[in-house]
Amino acid sequence: AVYGPRPMSNEVIDRVTALVQGFDARVQAAAPDAWGNAAPCEGWTARDVVVHVANNIGRLGAGLQGQEGKEVAADDDIVAAWNSARDTFMTGIQTGDLSTNLPGPFGPMPAEQLIGRLIATDVLVHTWDLARAVGGDESLPEDAIAGAYSGLKPMDAMIRQPGVFGPKIEAPAGASLQTEFLSVLGRQV
Repeated sequence: AVYGPRPMSNEVIDRVTALVQGFDARVQAAAPDAWGNAAPCEGWTARDVVVHVANNIGRLGAGLQGQEGKEVAADDDIVAAWNSARDTFMTGIQTGDLSTNLPGPFGPMPAEQLIGRLIATDVLVHTWDLARAVGGDESLPEDAIAGAYSGLKPMDAMIRQPGVFGPKIEAPAGASLQTEFLSVLGRQV
């Protein structure tokens, strides 16, 4: 038998790493004057999208290292703050114990479930939000969309709670999987 911390499963690490890299590409490519642009999330700017994702993954990465997460401050350089949160997260998922219970939106969950289900989907949809806000690449990986979408379907009532996702928008007939997925999450594509 193996005792002590187990590394997080390679599938979850690989999947969330690719999604974080996709989000990171949009952050790094954004024009310095684009951070105040309106995002598809009601009342949010491009900067707010990055703050949300940075705070979520930074908190989890720190938690996997037995530390407290550092929230992005209102006057922080957003790219530097994102870079710090990204690095904290990447270190955490490479070295942390996947069975560690971490605080999630629906209560404590094992890190692997929280990251593999909720964080991966959150990063994926906010990659599109950020791209839309800053005029970046809006295409998302189809395999990631398919996985996130199938995971969300059974949680429809839960994701409609206030502060999670907005009401569904009916996708046009013959819409792409990406458009259908984003519409279910209340995005006007």
